[in-house]
Amino acid sequence: MKKISDFVLDMDESVTLAASARAKALKAQGKDIINLTLGEPDFTTPEKIKEAAKAAIDSGKASFYTQSGGLPELKEAVKSYWQRHYGYEISAENVVVATGAKFALYTFFMTVLDSQDEVIIPAPCWVSYVDQVKMAGGKAVVVKTEQSHDFKVTVEQLEAAYTPKTKVLLLNSPSNPTGMIYTEAELHAIGEWAVAHDLLILADDIYHQLVYNGATFTAISTLSEEIRKHTIVINGVSKSFAMTGWRIGVAVGDSEIIAGMTKLISQMTSNASAVSQYAAIEAFANPDMTDVETMRQAFEERLNTIYPLLVEIPGFEVVKPNGAFYLFPKVTEAMKLTGYTDVTAFTTAILEEANVALVTGAGFHAPENVRLSYATALPSLIEAVTRIKKWVESKV
Repeated sequence: MKKISDFVLDMDESVTLAASARAKALKAQGKDIINLTLGEPDFTTPEKIKEAAKAAIDSGKASFYTQSGGLPELKEAVKSYWQRHYGYEISAENVVVATGAKFALYTFFMTVLDSQDEVIIPAPCWVSYVDQVKMAGGKAVVVKTEQSHDFKVTVEQLEAAYTPKTKVLLLNSPSNPTGMIYTEAELHAIGEWAVAHDLLILADDIYHQLVYNGATFTAISTLSEEIRKHTIVINGVSKSFAMTGWRIGVAVGDSEIIAGMTKLISQMTSNASAVSQYAAIEAFANPDMTDVETMRQAFEERLNTIYPLLVEIPGFEVVKPNGAFYLFPKVTEAMKLTGYTDVTAFTTAILEEANVALVTGAGFHAPENVRLSYATALPSLIEAVTRIKKWVESKV
């Protein structure tokens, strides 16, 4: 008997989770591994949020199912958050709560895609986008951007990728893995192009509060009423509020699509975790969350400290990002210097010989790059870059 479906056999494993698992396994064996793989803040959840969760448990509120689309109180908190950060009003019918932003993305694809509908995805891109589109029966059209253009897609590239089957354009700004942010002018041009072709825009804004060195985040959904009507925004609490483990994401946009996503959630998970929803109310509703700014400033310091150190590594070409918490150097020359032709083998060697865990760029559709997360303590980051530099120099 064939136990596993062809679909699962053909599916790629998340390279970030695989790299993290390998690093943890080596660390468990006693090796001094510095793990720079996961996009996970090294801060704990703010106290006010934890207290809200404890109160929900103690009162008994967290013991029961909630509405499939999310607690009404949480939707009200999201509405308040949207007004503060996006500057426009939304209604409860425009909000759905999911078990993490990752699941919100998947339910969106499942809701809007028919067989072989196409989704344009600029690359480098987060590792799960392409497989989620495939899981929903769609076709991912990956458009490669250039490091020389700050990894940003152009309208000309989008037009070249467009076909009558194109239904969705996915934009992630600030980006995972590059950390780059689209300007308002760039987003205007892209948004108007999408509207002209009557496409849905899926805006993954999960890193929107994590911007550095005077950079400005612009939400594409704020640029015009027509662009907003075409846009579904994905956001959540994991990155900005150090709540990766709580698994709360939200989607905001067209009420018909939101209703479809809610219907799917009712059959797939029933609802997001109740206690996590009560915690998220505090995160979204509280405008005075100083912990977020403290964390943002720490990431900014780490970026500004290790970027110039990374540039000094022979063969590393680095564009300084202005958001998220990743660096994504091009390592083509470094691979040549060290005798490697495959980026995955290169990152494996760094792990096993330099004891630093990075993520291969291959999973991000960028086989000339590696990703490192600076969401870890600064001394460890400095030591990690030092180890990589010594390793490369030892091979030259």
